[in-house]
Amino acid sequence: MKTNTSRATKSSEAAKLPSRVENLLETKMQDMTLLLCDEGNGRSKLYEEVMAMVERSLFKIALERSNHVKSAAATYLGMNRNTFQNRMNKLWLNGQPD
Repeated sequence: MKTNTSRATKSSEAAKLPSRVENLLETKMQDMTLLLCDEGNGRSKLYEEVMAMVERSLFKIALERSNHVKSAAATYLGMNRNTFQNRMNKLWLNGQPD
């Protein structure tokens, strides 16, 4: 019985993890948007800038965790290698460590 209770507790904590991560991310994003926000009269590029930063960061993490093997990094992110390569080109990433 103790094992089932332990599993239920772990399952409950795992279910809460996405919302906890989302809350943490939202807090950090508040700070980021204050730094990036352009209050000029022109159209803001805030969304594009933040999404590019997030995507570049995810790609860098995936490449590091896969020892810079692009197919493995693509699998880690849940996409095929061609999509991964195309996104890398758009984000100006060459798959090499900084």
